[in-house]
Amino acid sequence: MLPINVDLTEKTILVTGAAGFIGSNLVMELLKTVQKCNIVGLDNLNDYYDVSLKKYRLSEIEKTNKKGSKWTFVKGNIADKGTVENLFNNYKFDLVVNLAAQAGVRYSITNPDVYIESNIIGFYNILEACRKHPVEHLVYASSSSVYGTNKKIPYSTEDKVDNPVSLYAATKKSNELLAHAYSKLYNIPSTGLRFFTVYGRAGRPDMAYFGFTDKLIKGETIKIFNFGNCERDFTYVDDIVEGIKRVMQRAPEKQIGEDGLPLPPYRVYNIGNNHPENLLDFVNILQEELVSAGVLPQDYDFESHKELVPMQPGDVPVTYADTSALESDMGFKPNTDLKTGLKIFAEWYKDYYKIQ
Repeated sequence: MLPINVDLTEKTILVTGAAGFIGSNLVMELLKTVQKCNIVGLDNLNDYYDVSLKKYRLSEIEKTNKKGSKWTFVKGNIADKGTVENLFNNYKFDLVVNLAAQAGVRYSITNPDVYIESNIIGFYNILEACRKHPVEHLVYASSSSVYGTNKKIPYSTEDKVDNPVSLYAATKKSNELLAHAYSKLYNIPSTGLRFFTVYGRAGRPDMAYFGFTDKLIKGETIKIFNFGNCERDFTYVDDIVEGIKRVMQRAPEKQIGEDGLPLPPYRVYNIGNNHPENLLDFVNILQEELVSAGVLPQDYDFESHKELVPMQPGDVPVTYADTSALESDMGFKPNTDLKTGLKIFAEWYKDYYKIQ
């Protein structure tokens, strides 16, 4: 396991996308477990999905026992260079965790502009700020979608990722390339994290488990793509957050190469459950937990609300993470099983939407 070389205590940390699913959970974990840190959260609170859910997450952060740490929320867009520059000038960040991005594979097919703005221009602004105001470690979100049409499974960070099947995937691959260039040119320690199908309480409504639940509540039909022959490496949000926190504390070491120039202090890891689930099995577990939590009645007729349909553009049949590098370097392997994670989600859903 790599030694800890970044102490989070009393550090000033920027978390972009702080009102997002992963960002809000990371902020709460840091506030609960790190002494006297100063966390600044940036988010533009866009309306890609229900803004009230983002505001709920921020309210959950406010309720968190901060243990002497400080939390500041700033509404702003990483694609606005002035906003980013002002933040770096004002706060002198020690670490940056960039989770702000326009998410969603299918949305990128119909709304490409927002992906270029947030995922390319926004990330470039973060890199430029880290160049002008050196940080101990830049950690940023990539995605399992970078593996595209790769046939070899499980997906390893050693594999080539030159076949994106969506603009979203292409922007995430671009993030990794840009980070590598900045690490090489300016000696910025950076680590990219390829997340695999993250789910959990207060998640994103555009994700399958959340969207399916919304539709079933309304008596609508859910569409299961590739006729149910897809597999996804579902990863519970708490495991993602634990992985991020461990990575934050282990920055790639700065070294000088034989040419007298810096070797790029750059790494990429998969964070996935290392256990793909068939979509039909996933739907069965979800419906069991929704009934068990009282979200849906015991006699709900699931079969009449399921439709098997062809593959969607931008989708891939399988995602499966090789997490051996994460295990060996960080001493951690995600391990929350799907039944446990969906049970927590179903109970949260019942409470949040006040289902009687």
